[in-house]
Amino acid sequence: MTDMDEVKSGTEADTVTQETGASPEEADTAAEAAADTAASAAAENAEESKPKGADKKKLKKAEAELAEARKKLDDAEAALAEEKDKYLRMYAEYENFRRRTAKEKEGIYTDAYADCIQGILPVIDNLERAAAAIPPEEAESALAKGVTMTLKSATDALNKLGITEIPTETFDPNVHNAVMHVDDESLGEGVIIDVFQKGYRRGDKVIRCAMVRVAN
Repeated sequence: MTDMDEVKSGTEADTVTQETGASPEEADTAAEAAADTAASAAAENAEESKPKGADKKKLKKAEAELAEARKKLDDAEAALAEEKDKYLRMYAEYENFRRRTAKEKEGIYTDAYADCIQGILPVIDNLERAAAAIPPEEAESALAKGVTMTLKSATDALNKLGITEIPTETFDPNVHNAVMHVDDESLGEGVIIDVFQKGYRRGDKVIRCAMVRVAN
């Protein structure tokens, strides 16, 4: 028995002596018996609060199942992340393929378009030469009017197809073909003096460069 228990027993003994009028020896015995009973009850409660063998097995089993479930969840999340990464890569590859295919298709169409127009341009060139060669006194003749109307129909058809003439003010090596060059101090550098053959384009696609004579 500890000092605290002795003090408690002494206090309980004094209380029993005062309440019952028993002798100190009898009071001490009764107090000790009460203390032993309380200690036994506390020990029984502590023993009952401990998990029993069957409960320990259930607890361990539940913990093992929880750990396994967490592992499966982690594995599932990792697999999902891997599949998502594969999907994003595949989608990016598909988008690149789609854009590349569309660009190639547009390029093929534009090239074929340009080849067809190039076959028509010499006809328009000849009509322009014929119209320019008509003498003023014959401008109202049936032949002159026929040539002019045919040329206008051809140029209108080009405009409807989105074909436009290349401007010929200042020399641009990307759209002009300089076949002659002259030095003239009265003109600025790269000024186009004459156009021997018109150039045409469709959007950014040059169908035929303009054939020109350039100053300086």
